[in-house]
Amino acid sequence: MAESEPTRPVRRPARAVHIDDIEGMPGPNTLTWHPVRMTLGIRAFGTNAYTAKEPGLDVVEPHTENPVLAHEELYFVARGRATFTVDGEEIDAPAGTYVFVPDPASHRHAVAAEADTTVLSFGGPPTFVPSAWEWAFRAAATRGDDPAGARAILDEGLAEHPESAGVRYELACWEATQGDRAAALGHLAKAIELDSSVRDYAAGDEDFASLRDDAEFRELLTP
Repeated sequence: MAESEPTRPVRRPARAVHIDDIEGMPGPNTLTWHPVRMTLGIRAFGTNAYTAKEPGLDVVEPHTENPVLAHEELYFVARGRATFTVDGEEIDAPAGTYVFVPDPASHRHAVAAEADTTVLSFGGPPTFVPSAWEWAFRAAATRGDDPAGARAILDEGLAEHPESAGVRYELACWEATQGDRAAALGHLAKAIELDSSVRDYAAGDEDFASLRDDAEFRELLTP
């Protein structure tokens, strides 16, 4: 009997849709709901949109989250202006404002403060593991003005992602700019072990200017 071929994952094409093309439908109270998640078939997290043609209409219905599902929720005011009330605290939220409600037991509600207000919601259980690049990017951006703060960020990132080539590489940069040759070479060697492509970055990175003539550094950059 011939062996069956392994099942290949089905590739799903990217999709784009404008919010105005997702038909709104009545929700609880005065809410108008646009089923974004359902329309796009998203399974990684919950997301929807809510619109209000007039001030005073709901853009988030009054509710708490299901304690069993324990979803965290993030709201983003895409246009207009909304007034949120979270556990009795009022929050003025013009367009561009994020409102994060981490506790499922928090009571939340939002009404439009302007016509044509649109609020996007995103929710899911707190299972996401942040990528290591968040720590590497933050450290690189702050290293010049606050070396100690950048190092604290990298130590935190290394604890979260000990096998991250990016964090190890940024640690090597930090040590090189602080004048610790041995530590810089040690972190760079580990970064290359984890991802050999970082050699190309190191070859032209000015953070390693002090090591350009170092024989061990040149050897690390030799495939």
